[in-house]
Amino acid sequence: MFEQTFKNIDDVLWKDPGCDSELDYIGQTSWILFLRYLDELEQEKSDEAELKGEDYSFILKEEFRWGNWAMPKNKEGELDHHKALTGPDMVTFVDQKLFPYLSKFKQEAEDSKTIEYKIGEIFSELKNKIQSGYNLREIIGYADSLPFRGSKDKHELSDLYETKIKNMGNAGRNGGQYYTPRPLIRAMIEVLDPQLGEKVYDAAAGSCGFLCEAYEYMYDKMKKTTNNLKTIQESTFYGKEKKNLAYVVGIMNMILHGIEAPNIIHTNTLGENIRDIQEKNRYHVILANPPFGGKERKEVQQNFDIKTGETASLFLQHFIKSLKTGGRAAIVIKNTFLSNADNATTALRKHLLETCNLHTILDMPQGTFQGAGVKTVVLFFQKGEPTKKIWYYQLDPGRKMGKTNPLNDKDMQVFVSDHKKKKKPETENSWTFKLADIDEETFDLSPKNPNTPEETPLRNPSEILKEMEVLDKETNSILEALKELI
Repeated sequence: MFEQTFKNIDDVLWKDPGCDSELDYIGQTSWILFLRYLDELEQEKSDEAELKGEDYSFILKEEFRWGNWAMPKNKEGELDHHKALTGPDMVTFVDQKLFPYLSKFKQEAEDSKTIEYKIGEIFSELKNKIQSGYNLREIIGYADSLPFRGSKDKHELSDLYETKIKNMGNAGRNGGQYYTPRPLIRAMIEVLDPQLGEKVYDAAAGSCGFLCEAYEYMYDKMKKTTNNLKTIQESTFYGKEKKNLAYVVGIMNMILHGIEAPNIIHTNTLGENIRDIQEKNRYHVILANPPFGGKERKEVQQNFDIKTGETASLFLQHFIKSLKTGGRAAIVIKNTFLSNADNATTALRKHLLETCNLHTILDMPQGTFQGAGVKTVVLFFQKGEPTKKIWYYQLDPGRKMGKTNPLNDKDMQVFVSDHKKKKKPETENSWTFKLADIDEETFDLSPKNPNTPEETPLRNPSEILKEMEVLDKETNSILEALKELI
């Protein structure tokens, strides 16, 4: 039912002249799903208040509630065609009344952590791109059929939404920035093992994949007490995201995973001066895949001690500064970070090794990130003590990675289980490097694997010719012997 409903919505969006790609599809689906979710949330809270004999104050004015403008129903519970907007009237209402009303919540909300503020943020950043009111009416009908109340329903919806996020990677360069393979995220989380009471952070949140998976991991392990549920809902997960669509998609993704008012701030993280980060702004666990390859302006670089235009290097400085002492991080970064000889990268490697224990480097195979022709590594480190040794692991799934052969959880099992061992294994794919052996001028972190089997050296052509002559003589003598027998 759920999958078919999402497909039906996409089919209608495909027909609409205002929607051109998967990026448009997920943006438009997101704002409609958000309002559908908000209606269920309001109804649920109203019912709870009624049971207690209390009044409930609705967030939205009656005119703008789902049951009035989107799906007014008759006594039989069916769409009331006499009251329902459609065609040009529907588009006019949404563009000129609904969106302006909802966007004002951003200015009027008392706190950025409230759902009122999130409503204002979402409808300030998105625009309705559906040009046909008849198409919009049809999509709203499909969205209305989706159940939001049961945890099983939400889980299935979140899985489907994740699939849509993944498909954004096929919609152009920007889409791929939002999606990190979930098996890799789950392995990173399992290694860091975040605990209830710790704060988890992603300053380049994208679609909030890291935060959603960390929520699932921690929720499954914790005792379901009222205090624990309040903690995991309100004061555990934090993120920042610069891009409008990614911000909205991330908020919706977290809501579908069960977090009512996500602590995601719409801001350019790199616009913040890292010298202003204080202890109250620091986190126990950081998980991220910052965008790489970007070039930041000179004024942005002034916010950092090590000046560079490379986006990922600026983010790494932000992450180190944002970790509490003893805090743990797992960061995906381009593998060239390990060996680039420019002054900024060399200085950043030195800074990382001196301020943190970079205990593990996971080398991912080519093709891990679909559509991105770069190789990546994951840096696992703990802040507070310098690095003394690094355990390297080269992941080899035994096949060529790609769209038809994506990374899966089984691929990550040996790495995760080997990492849990007190004495890290030395294999053809893994080895330990002692910092005492590092080049103190370059701080190069790409040493050759000493456990790789030596390749058989190529033979001299003259040796090959001599062996061929010997074999020819042996063959001729065998043929002569056979002739005598015949």
